[in-house]
Amino acid sequence: MYPLFSAIDMNKELFSYAKSTVDRLHFPLPVKVVMIDLDGTLLDTAEDLALAANLMLRELGRPEHSVATIKSYIGKGIQRLVKRALTGDLNAEPEPQLLEVALPIYKKHYAENVHVHTKPFPGVKEGVELLRKAGFRLACITNKSESFTLPLLRATGFHDYFEIILSGDSLPKRKPDPMPLTHICKYFNVQPHEAVLMGDSLNDATAARAAGCHVFCVPYGYNEGRDVRELDCDAIVPSLVEASQLIVKATPQ
Repeated sequence: MYPLFSAIDMNKELFSYAKSTVDRLHFPLPVKVVMIDLDGTLLDTAEDLALAANLMLRELGRPEHSVATIKSYIGKGIQRLVKRALTGDLNAEPEPQLLEVALPIYKKHYAENVHVHTKPFPGVKEGVELLRKAGFRLACITNKSESFTLPLLRATGFHDYFEIILSGDSLPKRKPDPMPLTHICKYFNVQPHEAVLMGDSLNDATAARAAGCHVFCVPYGYNEGRDVRELDCDAIVPSLVEASQLIVKATPQ
């Protein structure tokens, strides 16, 4: 059931923990809708986000960060990422005037470099195709702005897999608020327990729990640099294709 563990370099301890979470699942799962997070779950966007951040910092004459550091800044939208890049801190606030100057610079550089290094994680394409072939309704939920989300999904060939795409500015509230998930459930006319979110972060787990949806987490994402085992999720599944296999197997036909 775990053919892609080596592809994501999962260590033995995490392997064992992940398997135990799957073993604890209660079957069947009455899932009709699968919602998928973008950054850190569907696509590996970290290098391009870091590239844009460092071009911004260079333009402002400020010290640059490693890709690993930028990875820990991902998850709460571009404005928060820019704040973290400017301050070198997850929670600090830069001077308002600096942020006002920096934000459009970042957006310009990211728009120009949104698909330089970005690629799907191992097993993503196979997983999405498996779900669609099995008849599940698919949605993408991300905190990324729509102006970046849609071009990126088109460039990577995933746009047409999803019946609905919610970006960070599509609704008044975004993850970790449950609003995007409840909106998706209403859109497809399903109950929350008939939907599952695949994600990689505290934002995803918190939103899913608040909405009453199932949530599977992948261990290869960003999660602001935290251990995925800290998340309140139903299962940790090594890859999207294995999560998809699990959903297909666990859902009554």
